[in-house]
Amino acid sequence: MLTTEIDPELDPDQLADIEKFETMLARHLEGAIDEDAFRVFRLNNGIYGQRQGGHNQMVRVKIPYGSIMPEQLEMFAELADTHSRGWGHITTRQNVQFHYVQLTDVPNVLRKLASVGMTTREACGDTVRTVQGCHLAGACPFEHLDISPWAEAATEHFIRNPLSQRLPRKFKINFSGCATDCGQAMFNDAGVIAVSRRRDDGTIEAGFRVFVAGGLGANPHPALALEEFTPREELMATLEAILRVFNNHGNRDNKIRARMKWLVDTMGWEELQARVLKERNLLVASATWPGGIPEHVQKVGDAPAGRSATVEPTPMGQGTAVAIRSGAYEAWESANVVRGEAKGTVSAYAWSRLGDVTSDQFRALAAIQRELHADVRLTNRQNLVFRGLTEGQLPLLYERLTAIGMAEPGAELVRDVVACPGADTCNLAVTQSRGLASAIGEQLEEEGLATVGGVRINISGCTNSCGQHHTADIGFYGAERRAHGQAAPGYQMLLGGYVGQEQAHFGNRALRLPAKAAPAAAAAVVRRFDEERTVGESFRSWLDRSGGAKGVAEGLKDLGVFPTPEDAPDYYVDYGETGPYEAEVGEGECAAS
Repeated sequence: MLTTEIDPELDPDQLADIEKFETMLARHLEGAIDEDAFRVFRLNNGIYGQRQGGHNQMVRVKIPYGSIMPEQLEMFAELADTHSRGWGHITTRQNVQFHYVQLTDVPNVLRKLASVGMTTREACGDTVRTVQGCHLAGACPFEHLDISPWAEAATEHFIRNPLSQRLPRKFKINFSGCATDCGQAMFNDAGVIAVSRRRDDGTIEAGFRVFVAGGLGANPHPALALEEFTPREELMATLEAILRVFNNHGNRDNKIRARMKWLVDTMGWEELQARVLKERNLLVASATWPGGIPEHVQKVGDAPAGRSATVEPTPMGQGTAVAIRSGAYEAWESANVVRGEAKGTVSAYAWSRLGDVTSDQFRALAAIQRELHADVRLTNRQNLVFRGLTEGQLPLLYERLTAIGMAEPGAELVRDVVACPGADTCNLAVTQSRGLASAIGEQLEEEGLATVGGVRINISGCTNSCGQHHTADIGFYGAERRAHGQAAPGYQMLLGGYVGQEQAHFGNRALRLPAKAAPAAAAAVVRRFDEERTVGESFRSWLDRSGGAKGVAEGLKDLGVFPTPEDAPDYYVDYGETGPYEAEVGEGECAAS
């Protein structure tokens, strides 16, 4: 039951947003506003249509840098039960989505969200999207700065900012507190990583390295460093300068080539870099110049968590090797607990299978957060992390998470498969990516491979990489296949993706597979890596000495063959479907178009 009453005193900006949505919706339903114009409006308000058509909508709730409060978790339970299908979905961009919300219910949903300080404004559309941040910011022993207040300041600066409303295409900002890059800054339009430099007098100055023009999609681009060091006083002006250059020069005639990353191709990196720096230098003349340290950062501070003198910091980031101890609690603790910050508190993950959280789980998570007085963040691998815990609270947290099915050792283990919603609801997807993720997880469990560490598996239902398949050690994206004269669900397997240490390596193509053979292929690669790797060896290092993606694919060739429909009719039916496979692609709204 929702414990937070709906507050009639809503934030004036949010109230104005909701009242405008009600007005625009009424005019649309009576035929005064055509579908194209209303689509742009509702997308800018975080609402987009599903492949089911009609009034079925997905509502995307913005959760800047993943920070969430217990009353907000309870509101998610309320929305899941009252307006959706009993559960919500954590995305790879630290948002929460609810599907099958009826269009006429949206104003009520927006009011409920506003009552607990949440909004969907600019969660979709050609806007500055949700500002992401490392989920361990402020609790990480490796960080140079706590980026949380900076992500908050960026959110407040760009939301409802006139500059952000009708961009050539969507614009994504991401923060990480150190080069481990748990926030994944290296494939965003503007990626910010906290760094330090030594001044001439020998003192250390913390600031940022800003990366520009990264992106995934069908044509991934790694972000490029704008300059070696950006002082704290210049960060906000730098972000606005990047956005202004994109707004002025982004392609408004061809949305497929409209993202920031394409400016590197069209104008060249040196020219793009020069334009951003020039724009920043002249921005001081603007009436809304955002220079200096933001008021919010000054108020709450951005000092790093620091490193404990007595506790060895828990390794983090992609490729982390995890030694799993025997025993249920011991396995959870060894995989899901992070130690090493100076304050002596610890952080622990709650594992969310496929990023799905039921209404009962939302309520339980809120109760746990209150009971432990914990800070909670959503992660970009679709889990939650409880922060600011004492060592003595860990057994209680484990007990509470076990009771709601969220205590599996998942963090940095291969069972933590990430997937986009896929053809379940998305107009652009051609395969049931969630079904494949479940099947891979089941195969790994059956073969005793689910607790292998240092391997990430990500799946997208099409080439657009909402599941971030390019960045995973093992990635899959959906594709229609033709075999024996029939359409069939298939996947392209990629191997060797990596993000970290201010680098982004995108996975290389291995082989194309029938959807029903992909779990066996994933398990085969995980098994071979587990058997052949040396102590502490990363997946990418193992891949390089094993012949690369194509070399490993040689051992999987038999899995790439489609049997005849008569011999294996299930190969021509996608996961979760009952009839013959058919690639149905609608008009895209959120991802690629």
